[in-house]
Amino acid sequence: QVQLVESGGGLVQPGGSLRLSCAASGRTFSNYAIGWFRQAPGKERQFVAGINWSGERTFYTDDAKGRFTISRDNSNLLFYLQMNSLNNAVTAVYYCAAAMEACVSHSGYEYWGQGTQVPVSS
Repeated sequence: QVQLVESGGGLVQPGGSLRLSCAASGRTFSNYAIGWFRQAPGKERQFVAGINWSGERTFYTDDAKGRFTISRDNSNLLFYLQMNSLNNAVTAVYYCAAAMEACVSHSGYEYWGQGTQVPVSS
């Protein structure tokens, strides 16, 4: 069974940090690009950060650049999103997704996790 399972979400105060994890199983996800997306209530799902299969290339939205870091551990099929300096605007459900080719469009991703909530509030 192909699975991506996110964890690490939870309530965080403005200015705080959080590391999201995504555990993959059921396929050779070490060959896949990974993307992190978020969806706020009433809004469309948005790309946040992506990483190619080897980890050599990463890309971010302007909002995430400098504050978020995407990484991967292919030997353990674990993928991460380190988020720093969080603010209320990033409150959303965060999803990891896998694609054969790295891209920023959600339509390019074949496999999705169930999401993890990240509420930012004081």
